[in-house]
Amino acid sequence: MKNETSIKFFYILPFSGETRSKPFITAFFFLIYVVGVLINSSIITVICLEVQLHKPMYLFICNLSIVDIFYTSATVPKLLHMLLSGNHIVSSAQCYTQLLFFLLVATTEEVLLFVMAFDRYVAICNPLHYHEILNPRNCTLITVAIWLVAFLNSLVFVTLVLYMSSCHSNIIHQFYCDPKSLTQITCTTSQLFIIVNSAEILMFAFIPLMCTFISYGKIFSVIFKMKSKESKRKAFSTCSSHVTVMTIYYGTCLVGYLIPPYSKVLDTVFDIVYITIIPMTNPLIYSLQNVNVQSALLKLLKALRILNNY
Repeated sequence: MKNETSIKFFYILPFSGETRSKPFITAFFFLIYVVGVLINSSIITVICLEVQLHKPMYLFICNLSIVDIFYTSATVPKLLHMLLSGNHIVSSAQCYTQLLFFLLVATTEEVLLFVMAFDRYVAICNPLHYHEILNPRNCTLITVAIWLVAFLNSLVFVTLVLYMSSCHSNIIHQFYCDPKSLTQITCTTSQLFIIVNSAEILMFAFIPLMCTFISYGKIFSVIFKMKSKESKRKAFSTCSSHVTVMTIYYGTCLVGYLIPPYSKVLDTVFDIVYITIIPMTNPLIYSLQNVNVQSALLKLLKALRILNNY
């Protein structure tokens, strides 16, 4: 007879056996978290304050920065608390709450990246109707819909996980309560859960990615037909940052989640890149490759310098 139990708490065991390296690991995650929050907060502030950046593309970049802040905030503060206190026990309520917020921001980012590709498609392939299709009302509705759908998806997933009992262990060899680790320690995976999980991968990963590929296929076909080199350069520059972010995000995601990991260490490394490094680099990629964002940031820095002088 299987030992099926309802788990009351979990043991989070990140970097097991690395007690000597704990100060370095703690400092590393603290630095990554602070830098990531500061950079993303700067992008949000600049876009909100600069009137010239009140456009659909920058609205979506602003939302991406919000998502990136939530990405690290859902996992890193709790990890820092565990590393500093030595208490690796997490209640089931805390674990499932962390899972809820993690799935919320993960789903939001996947859909948001597709919407940003659609924005570039309309801007390059249908520029005359750009402001009609992506007017402020439609952009607001799209943004609200993304967050609402992502929340409902994460709520359904967590609800199904709650009804799954464990017959293996309550030890999670990760630095947060991730979906893969939680489903690995359960033994009552229902048919409904498999269906919902498959539908989730199809709707929020495969379909957005395929639609993004189609959008960029049409974008590049239009760009290559342009006669002016300057027009080609501008069109490529508006797409390059998004393509870079997409490649890094989905590349890491595919390696970390779809390809079976060779070791728990390798699995943890990919999750660190996916959850902490990418949210920090996303705003850097957009700010480094976007002249408007750069000029707005410089303007903000000059304004802060003048205030400090007074």
